[in-house]
Amino acid sequence: MLLELIAIALIVVHFGVPVSYYWYLRKKWLNKPWNLREDPEYRPKVTIIIPTYREAKYIIRKLDNIYQQDYPRDRLEVIVVDSASDDGTPELVKKWAKMHSNIRVILLQEPIRRGMVPALNYALKHVSKDSDIIIFTDADAFWEVDTIKKVTKYFADTSVGAVTTCIAPLNGEKHIEAIYRSYYNVVRIGESKIHSTPVHNGALVAFRKKLLNRIGNLPTYTGNDDSTPASLIAFMGYRAIQINDTIVKEPIRKDQVSRKIRRAQHLVLHFIYTKNYARKCGIYKRTLFNRIWYIELFLHIMNPWLLLIALATLIVSILMGNLISALILALGIIVTCFKQFRVWLVTQLYLMIAIVKNLWNREIMWER
Repeated sequence: MLLELIAIALIVVHFGVPVSYYWYLRKKWLNKPWNLREDPEYRPKVTIIIPTYREAKYIIRKLDNIYQQDYPRDRLEVIVVDSASDDGTPELVKKWAKMHSNIRVILLQEPIRRGMVPALNYALKHVSKDSDIIIFTDADAFWEVDTIKKVTKYFADTSVGAVTTCIAPLNGEKHIEAIYRSYYNVVRIGESKIHSTPVHNGALVAFRKKLLNRIGNLPTYTGNDDSTPASLIAFMGYRAIQINDTIVKEPIRKDQVSRKIRRAQHLVLHFIYTKNYARKCGIYKRTLFNRIWYIELFLHIMNPWLLLIALATLIVSILMGNLISALILALGIIVTCFKQFRVWLVTQLYLMIAIVKNLWNREIMWER
């Protein structure tokens, strides 16, 4: 009976905390006003940085997508930093730049591939001095025509230091990724309405340049270019938010599982190290973001293991002949018929794999 009670308690905590947090954010914060100064006419100078490695399939479409933005082209510059691609990506960028001379395009070519963060740190050295906002984006992330306008209007408020957007799968409305994103977007926007969210999206993450300069080079301990610098800015006391009035779409790639695990590895390292890094840099300030940080730390690092421990406890109890444990496990198997439940289990599995993999390989560089 004791084992059954322990298993039930672990299951209740595992599911109860994230579900309660989700509904709290959805009911109390999701539809609240931003309480920020938004200026749709604000037109800061924007630098868009695209790190590439073997992106010949997407890079022309990406550059066209930026060119089609409803934003003054003399207020834009694009930096493509290529990490030794061997599929013709740099040549395609050069060709595109010659055909679109009314927008500033800089191509930087690294002789060897070192990883995304080193590539971005290299690109940051070439940003124009008069640039106000820096946007990191992936080559396969596609924006709505007014996305830059909608992002920059929030920077009219001086308390805003970082902005990311909602993400949806490209032509994958029924894919499990869409279910995951619908949950994810509610949580991130809700946290942003309170103060800031600790998880940002590499498909588009924008920073106030002077705050990135205060951080110095992007930290290399995670391999991500989004959540870590955005959270460091939030720890400074500025807002790091996910907005809800524009959506970036990304294709679902064949290597989606490995990408998800690598992303989970980076997030695990992010939650382990970033707060202490902010303290070490002398930029840490206590705000409401601190509470959000601890909840997400629990959900990303500790909560997945509660489910695994509960499962192990049930199996031991079943082997001891306890019928109730068998019924609980059978009920759990039946519940997997619901897609939302399967998505949640897969997400927990990614996090557990990521934590274990980080013990010997942090996957700082991405593969194709």
